[in-house]
Amino acid sequence: MGAKRPDRRGFLKNSAALAGGLTFGAAAPALGQEQHGPQMIHEGKDQIAYGDRSRHVTSVRIAHGGRPSPDNWGLTFHIAAPLQDSVGVITPSSLHYIGTTRGSFLPDIDPKEHRLMIHGLVDRPLTFTMDDLKRFPSVTRLHFIECAGNRSSRRAKNVQETHGMTSCAEWTGVLLSTLLKECGLKGSATWFVAEGSEEVKGASSMPVAKAMDDVLVAYGMNGEAVRPQQGFPLRLMVPGFEGIFHTKWLRRIKLVDRYYMNYNDFGHLDRDPKVAALDYQIGPKSVITFPSAGQQLPGKGFYEISGLAWSGGGAIKLVEVSTDGGKRWNKAEIKGTAQRMAHARFGLMWNWDGKETEILSRCTDEIGQVQPSREQIAKYWNKPYDQTFSVPGLDNSIQPWKIAGDGSVTNGFA
Repeated sequence: MGAKRPDRRGFLKNSAALAGGLTFGAAAPALGQEQHGPQMIHEGKDQIAYGDRSRHVTSVRIAHGGRPSPDNWGLTFHIAAPLQDSVGVITPSSLHYIGTTRGSFLPDIDPKEHRLMIHGLVDRPLTFTMDDLKRFPSVTRLHFIECAGNRSSRRAKNVQETHGMTSCAEWTGVLLSTLLKECGLKGSATWFVAEGSEEVKGASSMPVAKAMDDVLVAYGMNGEAVRPQQGFPLRLMVPGFEGIFHTKWLRRIKLVDRYYMNYNDFGHLDRDPKVAALDYQIGPKSVITFPSAGQQLPGKGFYEISGLAWSGGGAIKLVEVSTDGGKRWNKAEIKGTAQRMAHARFGLMWNWDGKETEILSRCTDEIGQVQPSREQIAKYWNKPYDQTFSVPGLDNSIQPWKIAGDGSVTNGFA
């Protein structure tokens, strides 16, 4: 691979000698460090009741695009997750991205008073309490959510700005199909409308076929209750569909016999119901999170290129990484088992020679969809491929990162 590898036997021998010296009371501090322990964290009531992360970990979300923020109500429209600091595939609840619903305030809902009504084209319209829902068989699944506006631009300074409007969490709840069977679904029901409790009444139309497949009515997130910013006490999880369909503060589902154009749907779905159901399924997408724009490589040598891949079409089956601007592609390792409609972590060992280059990733999902280049997307939409590039649909194009000779990393589109 080019660079001289360390002597493992010598490393272990030196480590054993160091450990032995410490065991038998070596007088000199190891590696020149002073002989004193770390600062102690006092375990007060707050730490016992709900723990904090280390003060040395500083990853935070940021306000991000969509409309001027704060808006006329003093609210932030979009909040992006810090993908550049992510490890594994699960986004902590406190760092999960947020897409607002048209400037509404967060509802403060007492779960004891909350109800979910299912009506319309069913044999038995029913209203469920939270206790009722938790009596049904539960399922726990890993799924991503992504905003339709999650896309790169030449102005973006880091991966949080290009791709931070996606997150992946472990969701727990009851399958919507279970509740619909309880209500007795009529044969004429082909669509359903999901409505939340936000101030501006957002509602989305989706096909019943999706509801009977894998839609989840979720009350749990990452091992605890869904957080208020994510729809407490109840939200809809629609695996693979863009974020606006994942209705927060879910309170009503109506079964209908045709496609309804609702407030949330306007501008997001094709008005032709024949293609509306698939128009905004998230396409295969990947991004390198390390090294990525805004980061710095300290020098040439070995690194693990790491990133995330996901698709609304199913599980990720292949991720490829190029370290020479797309001339050659190398198969990356998918860490663990890729889940359907969930983030997959990938990695590729790379020996950087210290020269300027460009790195990219692309993925393929289980139904054979391949992540396109920006040139391919421009050709599909018959749009000019230039610095002001924008497309009316979802943008799942390949994201390049430029690495300079000094190790600095910048946006390849800038």
